[in-house]
Amino acid sequence: MTKLFARFVKDESGATAIEYGLIAALISVALIGGAKALGTQLNTTFTNLKNTLGNNS
Repeated sequence: MTKLFARFVKDESGATAIEYGLIAALISVALIGGAKALGTQLNTTFTNLKNTLGNNS
């Protein structure tokens, strides 16, 4: 029983999987945030361009 408990304590495969999951979640949040910021900036740029071209017509 002691060997089984010692082996269980030394097994870090579950912790590694959780760490990879947390890293993937963090990267996903960063990508979503970046895409949202870029989308907002592009929307503003194209709106300004549309207004500029509309005023010259």
